[in-house]
Amino acid sequence: MKKIEAIIKPFKLDEVKEALQEVGLQGITVTEAKGFGRQKGHAELYRGAEYIVDFLPKVKIEIVISDELVERAIDAIRRAAQTGRIGDGKIFVSNIEEAIRIRTGESGLDAI
Repeated sequence: MKKIEAIIKPFKLDEVKEALQEVGLQGITVTEAKGFGRQKGHAELYRGAEYIVDFLPKVKIEIVISDELVERAIDAIRRAAQTGRIGDGKIFVSNIEEAIRIRTGESGLDAI
């Protein structure tokens, strides 16, 4: 099993969710996040005063899937989240040793 974490632009969430459902995704966790990468934020004007916005709004998607679906899921996220502009986000993949469904006690792939 693998865990995929993707940090994307908030307005791309619906497109990414639909793309993952087409791949056969069972579940998804979404968290609102703030952060910055190479873009380092931007300057904004508010009531005539300029200030720096260091942390930009992002969405963090987390999914745990079988090893067989990883490449398809990564490709679906990348295609759906890509705008071609700076700040499109990142995808991280890590190994999951075990998953357990609290309600039934099922473990492994049965739990996801």
